[in-house]
Amino acid sequence: MTVSVTSGVFGALVVGGAAGMVVALRRQPPRASAARARSGLARRWSRTPRRTKNLLAVATLTGVLLALLTGWLVSLMIVPLAALMLPYLLADPPSARQIRRVEAMEEWTRGLAGVLAAGVGLEQAVTATLRSTPDAIRPEVTRLVGRLRARWDTRKALLTFADELDDVTGDLIAANLILAAQRRNRSLAAALQGVAESVSEDVASRRRVEAGRAKPRGSARIVTLFSLGVLGVLALTGDYVAPYGTPLGQLVLAVLLAAYVGALVWMRKMSEGKPMKRFLGPAARAGAR
Repeated sequence: MTVSVTSGVFGALVVGGAAGMVVALRRQPPRASAARARSGLARRWSRTPRRTKNLLAVATLTGVLLALLTGWLVSLMIVPLAALMLPYLLADPPSARQIRRVEAMEEWTRGLAGVLAAGVGLEQAVTATLRSTPDAIRPEVTRLVGRLRARWDTRKALLTFADELDDVTGDLIAANLILAAQRRNRSLAAALQGVAESVSEDVASRRRVEAGRAKPRGSARIVTLFSLGVLGVLALTGDYVAPYGTPLGQLVLAVLLAAYVGALVWMRKMSEGKPMKRFLGPAARAGAR
């Protein structure tokens, strides 16, 4: 036990010394920049969900207990990082939530087209759809209605609405509404029905793509859970993990785990894909000037 603790302390000192040397060789930023960085970190920490904070606290305590019991000081770093990174890496990407939002855009567009078909003006029709708006985009539509009631310019209100939706489908809907607001075209209802049909096809294609991307994520979950189970069983034997009790062994263990996490990050990036560029976003509007 004494040997393992000494080895762990020695490994921690080596890693700490290397990290300190890297920090010392870096160019120190101005104090104002350092203060802004600290305030930025404080704001991020304040916005962190309570569940994540509790998870980090439990993981840190677990790492401390493992370090005291086994002498592996590398667990002080591994356990908290694993608790924070694994749920993120193995969870479903934001694309699933975005598909639900696009589906809600389709439903809202169909409802808006139905109200406009009755001969109601655009601003009044948008307000009338608020009660039946799907929950996925209700906050954005609520703010749009509030801006229209506050006598915002219709074009500006719709551009802000598109920025909040932050999707090329939202740009398509907002662009048709902007053109209708400028020309007061009575055929807007038929145009929105066509947009809704296009959005419906977009939702179906996104779901097919997401189903294909879900396969590697499922494989990553199975492999990770299997690997954790095997390592847990082997750790109980003592002989298999004995070489990792040395300072060099802990360094090798940290490198192997970092490589494994890197592979998971790479796999997640591959499965996320790249969203289509918006044509009404701030960058596009700035380039058109």
